[in-house]
Amino acid sequence: SDAICNFVICNDSSLRSQPIIFNPDFFVEKLRHEKPEVFTELVVSNITRLIDLPGAELAQLMGEEDPKLPGANSTASGFFRSLMSLKRKEKGVVFGSPLTEEGIAQVSQLIEYLHKNLRAEGLFRVPGNSIRQQILKDALNSGTDIDLDSGEFHSNDVATLLKMFLGELPEPLLTHKHFHAHLKIADLTLFDEKGNKTSTPDKERQIEALQLLFLILPAPNRSLLKLLLDLLYQTAKKQDKNKMSAHNLALMFAPHILWPRNVTANDLQENITKLNNGVTFMIKHSQKLFKAPVYIRECARLHYLGSRAHTSKDDLDLLTSSGSKELQPLKSQKRSRLDSCHQEETQQRTEEALKELFLHVHNMPDSAKKKKLIRQFNKHPAALTPGSDVPTSPAPRRTRSRSFSGLIKRKVLGTPVILERKSRDTTPEPVRVSKENVQLLQKCGSPAHMSQAKLKSLEGQKEGSCRRMRARLLSKDSSSL
Repeated sequence: SDAICNFVICNDSSLRSQPIIFNPDFFVEKLRHEKPEVFTELVVSNITRLIDLPGAELAQLMGEEDPKLPGANSTASGFFRSLMSLKRKEKGVVFGSPLTEEGIAQVSQLIEYLHKNLRAEGLFRVPGNSIRQQILKDALNSGTDIDLDSGEFHSNDVATLLKMFLGELPEPLLTHKHFHAHLKIADLTLFDEKGNKTSTPDKERQIEALQLLFLILPAPNRSLLKLLLDLLYQTAKKQDKNKMSAHNLALMFAPHILWPRNVTANDLQENITKLNNGVTFMIKHSQKLFKAPVYIRECARLHYLGSRAHTSKDDLDLLTSSGSKELQPLKSQKRSRLDSCHQEETQQRTEEALKELFLHVHNMPDSAKKKKLIRQFNKHPAALTPGSDVPTSPAPRRTRSRSFSGLIKRKVLGTPVILERKSRDTTPEPVRVSKENVQLLQKCGSPAHMSQAKLKSLEGQKEGSCRRMRARLLSKDSSSL
């Protein structure tokens, strides 16, 4: 089916293990339905890359001109045209009418029944009973429910009626507009090392061209074509039972799905072999023909993701190999923003990791391992950039000597650390601070940041100044005497 798939994001953890249905052609189908002109231009530009279509044939493929078909001006063509018009005077809902979804729904009953009866010898070649076929045809035209499994109808009756339905369509299933394109696809062959054309078919290019051509078929035609080719593919797989190979099936169906209407075999005598081989190829490779090429998927995806949609595979390859000049500034700006965000995030994570690492080392008991880790901190001081918002930890009873670890503690812990040397057996002498020393300390800083040695030196300076002053006073007294 060509229906667009809907994507549903499921947040239920119990259902996440279930298989997810994903349509890889989602954006292709979306583009086909929402912007058919853009889609057609995209596909046709790639078709012309594979096959050579002159201006008139390209205009016919695009629907800009009426198809010019072989034998259109012959007398036989006029006779058959009048004969076919007589057959279609009494049009039903299904037979003789343009292809519709309602008609496909009715005919799909025939296809479903034939899938269950593929072992009948001569299927699609041996004709069925004309009376039973007419009863079945009237029932399909009237929309009556049919029980094909009741045993009233034979598989040959149903197979013949399916061919009759295809033959009575106003135009072949593959349409008149695509006729010349199919002839060109049949001529796609490989080239030798010197660049000369050989007679070996280029299967990869043929598959790619058919994939593109099927993408621009009308939706009802494409749906029925897929159902039909699947049936013929499965029939050919049972050829050991039904004696119908892919080539034999192509001889039965090429006049109904590919030959232009109102033409004879004489009109197509130059191209009959190509047309029959083309249908044979479709049957053999039917499982690959209804998938959009990868570059078409990518172009459709880029179209809906806000990027510039490219018009051909060559443009997409060029973008992949060398980059698009038009998109380069946008890409560089986006990349720079992503890089800066990534650097900031990395820096933040690094700081947090360093904070945690230092706190862990700081809380470790004194040991050789702790000393080794501190030495490693000392080797890479530039990498330590923790902030001041780290939670404080109680100061240890015994602080270590002045080292880089003390600097790390002041930066990371954010608490003042008194660097003093303590002995296990002795306690430090109390330091007496005078009024003059207090005034001096207020100029120098808080006593919390002063060491005992510094305080002792200040006391010594005071005592020295007092001795000198006493000496001067004594000398003055002696001189006065």
